[in-house]
Amino acid sequence: MPETSFPDTASNGAVAGPDNRTLKRAGIGAGIVALLIVGVGVATRIHATSDLKETVMRDAIPTVAVVLPQRGDKSGALILPGNVQAYNSAAIYARTNGYVRRWLADIGDNVRAGQPLAILDAPDLDQQLAAAQADYQTALANQRLAGTTATRWRAMLEKDAVSRQEADEKAGDLAAKSALSNAALANVKRLRALQGFTRLTAPFDGVVTSRSAQIGALVVAGNAASQPLFTVSDVHRMRIYVRVPQLYSAQLKTGMPATLSLPEYPGRSFTATLTSSAGAVDAQSGAVLVQLQADNPDRALKPGAFAQVRFNVGGGGGDALTLPGSAILYGNDGPTVAVVDGRGKVALQPVTIARDEGARVVISNGLRMGDRVIDTPPDAIQAGDRVHVQQGKAHAE
Repeated sequence: MPETSFPDTASNGAVAGPDNRTLKRAGIGAGIVALLIVGVGVATRIHATSDLKETVMRDAIPTVAVVLPQRGDKSGALILPGNVQAYNSAAIYARTNGYVRRWLADIGDNVRAGQPLAILDAPDLDQQLAAAQADYQTALANQRLAGTTATRWRAMLEKDAVSRQEADEKAGDLAAKSALSNAALANVKRLRALQGFTRLTAPFDGVVTSRSAQIGALVVAGNAASQPLFTVSDVHRMRIYVRVPQLYSAQLKTGMPATLSLPEYPGRSFTATLTSSAGAVDAQSGAVLVQLQADNPDRALKPGAFAQVRFNVGGGGGDALTLPGSAILYGNDGPTVAVVDGRGKVALQPVTIARDEGARVVISNGLRMGDRVIDTPPDAIQAGDRVHVQQGKAHAE
């Protein structure tokens, strides 16, 4: 059988060469594809990480609302809160212990000076007075006997019937008995005065503004925790107390008129006159306490009421700027505001508050027109922080 011969791939390079090159090319291509896949994955991860960092940084910058300062009232009106009080007011307490037998006046009643308000029963005081009167009668009898004895011994001394020493002793006994009699009489008068306090009366013409007396209630005098049985107020004329900021205190003079407005009388105003000033700045509030007075013929002004007091202090009020009270930061360095520039960078500016009007404050120094002030800034805000301003035009209040 004839032998079949095969090509020798190991020794014949013409047959083996093409297959090796194909395998190498395929391996290189697979490696390139693998590198491309790895590169795309790495690039995608880097891009995602970069986007996450940008998102985190963007979310870390707070978004704030800003307000623009406005000019103050050009009329120069200074409006401050005031407290209305009666021209005279007296709290009526019991001066002696007892029980309320009757009360003769109620809240809102008009009373005259000396008019009875309540009557107390004090049986123990009545007995003390009876005992004191008996002691006085005893002391008075002893004084009279000592006086008769001293007179007799003085007569006997003139006849040399007794010694001068004995006569002086009788005279001294008379002086001692007289002193005891006077002390007993003073005690009687004291108890009579206390007995008079069982009848509570009005100290002046006015109106009863409070009553806590109840029939049968025990009244203990001198108790610091006790409340007054009555309060009587003279409301024909009222006093109004106002705390004026130091900045404006020099512009308020005695005799200056003012206008009052009360929430229960919308559209109505009352005329008052500045009558006196404390003349000193309170260290805590930085204000000067002034007193005004106003006539009250129809009793529209009530003791304890809140009023808005309007002073005309000239045209200087138009130079000040106003901001909402929520825009002010209070710290150890005093009041400040957070101002945002065009690049969103925060600067903290100290300001001087001329007066606080509740919803808004008047700034006399440290602020300029056009400043963008952060409304309700966070307590942790610092100078140099970056913020995003809410879209839309900054509003003014």
